[in-house]
Amino acid sequence: MIVGILKEIKPQENRVCMTPSGVDMMKANGHTVYVEKNAGLGSGFEDNKYTEAGAAILDTPGEVYDISDMVMHVKEPQPSEFAFIKKGQIVFTYLHLAADKDLTRALLKTGSIGIAYETIEDRNGGLPLLAPMSEVAGRLATQQGAKYLERTFGGRGLLLGGVTGTPAANVLVIGGGVVGIHAAQVACGMGAKVTILDMNIERLRYLSEIMPANCQALMSSPALIRELVKTADLVVGAVLVAGAKAPKLITKDMLLTMKKGSVIVDVAIDQGGCFETSRPTTHNDPIYEIDGVIHYSVANMPGAVPLTSAIALTNATLPYALKIANNGWKAVCEDIGFAKGVNYVGDKLVCKPVADALNIKYTSLESLM
Repeated sequence: MIVGILKEIKPQENRVCMTPSGVDMMKANGHTVYVEKNAGLGSGFEDNKYTEAGAAILDTPGEVYDISDMVMHVKEPQPSEFAFIKKGQIVFTYLHLAADKDLTRALLKTGSIGIAYETIEDRNGGLPLLAPMSEVAGRLATQQGAKYLERTFGGRGLLLGGVTGTPAANVLVIGGGVVGIHAAQVACGMGAKVTILDMNIERLRYLSEIMPANCQALMSSPALIRELVKTADLVVGAVLVAGAKAPKLITKDMLLTMKKGSVIVDVAIDQGGCFETSRPTTHNDPIYEIDGVIHYSVANMPGAVPLTSAIALTNATLPYALKIANNGWKAVCEDIGFAKGVNYVGDKLVCKPVADALNIKYTSLESLM
């Protein structure tokens, strides 16, 4: 198969979807790889590293799309790319379609096959291709939250862990999945007083066993969230419904009860955000303030640490990319978990959570096979 590696074009997105070591593995399996010029530069991988691994460099995205059977990205295709996408071409990337009806309709018009990293499941129902970026985003959420608590940025002027004789910050993490646990671990390590919420009792038992003494794991409910935000200095929204829009857990009315200068970090912004007042921001302009509460909702948080992110992403996605390249996308759909990654085929939407979120007709994948 001919595989194309594209340069990211979203603002301040410096990740690359495959490292040179990933290209080397693709070549070892007999595949041809084309890399767009400077695709890896933001992550610290120069073009010569890709050519040494056996890839050929192409100057423009149009050339990559034109020659490739499968194109790979980190983020969803942008409007400038829609015209390049070919009928029957495999687009393998993070799509996050449930939060973007215009993008979904545009991709359906291309006649391509969209396989989304974020909806592929493993045998245990986990999200193996979302997990590495969730780990990065969770750790960054606390790191960024701690920064924006500084008075310089309009925050309360509070050090997350405090120092001798001073109080530590109260950190509320909503969601005990991969994002939530990594956000809570960093907050605990910095010395904050942490509460992590989840709705799964087994998950809460697990969290209670592994988290340090300065973290309490509680059963989530709207009433409890309303109470806890009043005393929180930092809130991390870490909820995820695979392929669907995130639920709105903090309303605009709740902001009025929060401390002035407190910070909320919405890691679910790619899926529409879990705070009512959230809107996507960028690394260049990451925060805004509503009712005295600082909002951080950068839609591609792991792009801030592209070297770490690119390596972690390649580690996770490469086995799946190889399966597609080795066997074709129809063959890999015999794996139920892998099949859940297929979001659309031609002009048919085959991911039910996306179809429900966008109110677009759903077609079962089985009916197309």
